[in-house]
Formats: sequence, structure tokens, C-alpha cells
Amino acid sequence: MFVTWRLWGSLPRNRWFVRELTSGQAFVAMDRILDCAETGPRYLARPEIARMVTDAIRHRDGELRHYELHAFVVMSNHVLLLFTALIDVTKILRSLKRYTAVEANRILGRTGQPFWQDESYDRLVRDDNEFDRITHYIENNPVKAGLVSAAADYLWSSARRI
Repeated sequence: MFVTWRLWGSLPRNRWFVRELTSGQAFVAMDRILDCAETGPRYLARPEIARMVTDAIRHRDGELRHYELHAFVVMSNHVLLLFTALIDVTKILRSLKRYTAVEANRILGRTGQPFWQDESYDRLVRDDNEFDRITHYIENNPVKAGLVSAAADYLWSSARRI
């Protein structure tokens, strides 16, 4: 399963996409807007929040065994995740988003405000070629966004093997 979700208010309100776009093309267009991070909150750029989200992603793989983690990246305003679910996907996302929202709002000193957008984008990966393409897409997202020159240099990604 390939899933991405974003911070509340991270896309401009006046955005629109051509009707002829497939859902995949619309996703890529949205992801490019998010990568530019020209509007909206960028809370995930704060190291303490990016670390907490990264740790939560890894915790649900290792200790909780909610999924088998294949690839992820925490960008300044969105998260991309590729995994094989071992429990219901809805429960995975609810648990991950709820925990990280509470913790991030605590770090930010915010109460009663949404952190994540309710919606997320998900896609069932259909074959090995698509799996490899999505893994590359996720791990090279910081390079494409101009944040690092090599994927392995980005701290909040599965490309950084430690």
C-alpha cells in the first residue's frame, strides 16, 4: 500500500486540476505543490517533530507489527509511506495520525487545532515494477524538492540507512 497524507491547510485554497487528469496524475501535481511548500504550515521541517513522526512510523513496523515498512519520507508538510499492512489499513492510519497529531501539537504548544488533513491518498501497489517505481519516488522526493543532493543524506527517510 502506498499512502500519503499532509498537514492541515498545506495546499492553497484556490488550487484546481484539469478534469482530464487521472488520479495518479492529480496526485503527482498535488505532490509537486506540497514539495514547493510555498503556502501553509511546515511543522514537519522542525527536527523534533520530523524525528517523532519518523520514530512513530518505525515503531509501528518494529514493535507494534502493524505493517512491514518498505519506504517512507517525512517532508516539511506531508508524509509518503509504502508498506505491507498486517492489520486493517484504516486502523494503521488512524493510530499513526492520531498519535503524531497529539505529540506534534504538544511540541508546538497548540490545543484543539487540527494537525493533519482528514483525507489521505492511497494506492494498492499492483506489481514489482510499480513497487520499485514508488520506492524510488518516495526516497528521492527530498532530492526532487531540492533539499539534498543524494537521497541517503535526508534524515527523515528510509533512504538514510542507519
